[in-house]
Order: sequence, then C-alpha cells, then structure tokens
Amino acid sequence: MKIDRLLAITVLLLNRERISAKELADRFEVSTKTIYRDIDTLCQSGIPIAAHQGTSGGFEIMEQYTINRQFLSLKEIAALIAAVKGVTSAVDDGMLEQLLEKVKTLLRKSDRIDGASRGTGMVFDFNPWGQSAAARDKINKLRQAIENSLRVSIQYANRDGSESERVIEPYNLILKGYLWYVQAFCTSKKEFRVFRISRIQELRLLTEPFVLREAPPVDRYVWDSEWSKDKEQEMVLIFHPKVRYRVEDTYPPDFITILEDGRVQVKGKFIVDEWFYGNLLSYGDGVKVEQPVYAAVEIKRRAQNIMEQYANLDI
Repeated sequence: MKIDRLLAITVLLLNRERISAKELADRFEVSTKTIYRDIDTLCQSGIPIAAHQGTSGGFEIMEQYTINRQFLSLKEIAALIAAVKGVTSAVDDGMLEQLLEKVKTLLRKSDRIDGASRGTGMVFDFNPWGQSAAARDKINKLRQAIENSLRVSIQYANRDGSESERVIEPYNLILKGYLWYVQAFCTSKKEFRVFRISRIQELRLLTEPFVLREAPPVDRYVWDSEWSKDKEQEMVLIFHPKVRYRVEDTYPPDFITILEDGRVQVKGKFIVDEWFYGNLLSYGDGVKVEQPVYAAVEIKRRAQNIMEQYANLDI
C-alpha cells in the first residue's frame, strides 16, 4: 500500500544521512518515477525533504526534524533499541525490523552519534551460544504459523528417547532461560502443551488453518506440573572443586554450599529424569550422588554400561 511505503520512506530518511532514489526503488520494488512521486507527496504533507544532485546525491530530511520524543529520555530510547535488537537477533521478522527503525527515529541525529553509540551498557541477545541456522528456521516457521493460525506437523523427541509425530496448533513462542518452547494445542492429546523446540526433529507448515481456542496463560506453566511429568526428589550431590564454576553456572545459589575441603555440595529438590542423569554423567568423576540411594545406584548402573561398551577394546 502507498501509505505504508510513504511511512517506511519517512522512517528511512529519518535514520539515514542521505539515500538515493534508486536505493529506495530497489528496496520497495517500485520504479524511481514512483519514488519521486512519493517524495513529492511527503513534501506536500509538510515533511522537509531536500534533494541533492550528483554521484553522492539523494534525499535527506532536515537536521532538526524528528518525531516528538518528549516522553522518553535518551537512555530510555537506547534501552528500547537494545531490547528490540535482542529480539531481532533470534527471530527474522520484517515487522520487528520496521519497529527498530521507528524507535530509532525518536533520536536526533546528534543523539545517535553521541548517545546511542554508547548505548545503555546492556546487550540483549536471545540466541543461545552455538545456535544453528536450523534452530532459527524452526522458530521463524512457528512464528509464521502463529501469525496465520496454521497447523504444524512435527516429529518430536520425547524425554525417554522415543519419537512421535504430532499435529499442533501453535499459539506462543516462549523463551525460558536459554531455551525456546512453543505453547500449542496438541490435536492428538486434545489439550494445550508446551514443546521444547530443540526436540522438534522435523517441522512442516500445513495449509490447514485452525480456529483459535482460549489458551491458558503462559505464566501458569510451572515446572513440576506442566513442563515435566516427573516428580521432584530431595537430592544431595557432592562435586569436585575442579567443576565448581560449572556447578555455580548450573544450580541455584541457595542450593550450593562450599565445604571446608573445597568440595561443592548441592542440596535441593530436582526432577529425576533422563536429562538429570545425563547431566550428572557429563561431570564424569567430578560428582557423587549421596542421596537418594536409588539415584546413586542408577548412576552406577549407567557408568557400568558405559564401561562394557569398551570391554573388548584392545589398548
């Protein structure tokens, strides 16, 4: 639509020193003649646009022209920019890119140089370290399905290692810590569930739309009742000093006690499932399960199975 293009051109001119008619035409996939007509329309509406000739020519807006920003301070605007940039780092979304451009227009050109370059001292990046392009693609496809109310077919890996094919109706993307989830209505289970996106092995958008239902609030999903079906157990773990910093990165501070000999005690309630056992085994000989006994026995059994894998290895 022309009005959308006019607004987008205005935003670009507010954020750029100078931009050529050809660049604008390429960006909006119209002719340069159309761009000249758009610029004329903007000038007639009172926006002060200057035209410059030559190889470095183009259009620009007068220095002092800006959107009213009296309700926001420079630091507040910079914080908004940092937050929007963080979201766009994880999700490819043209609407978010436009939002970022619009927020930037709240800054005067001098502020962009003097203030925005310093920023707020904060960087928001919602991409986990090492996140693959495939993971980002899944997030973008789910977002597309949410926006268009389309069903999605997924191949999902369960906690026990089995896989199941499901058709879901996605409602919300959820970022908890460094993990992405999708809240969706599962057509096979006939209820709303939360699926961990990293466990979605395959994802395919379907052309079949769905009728919106009343989804439960996301904040009602507490760990022990919704995010996992296993029950919490009181655990006591003793870690070697060499893994102390990893332990402090993984467990809540109020669970951790540094013993006199330098070892690290972790005491608290945990869900004892496949993830829990796998995580403990990743510490190798750097951890010992003190309580409960059945968990220690299970760790021993799994360690013995690992040893048996190498029993016939000729070293």
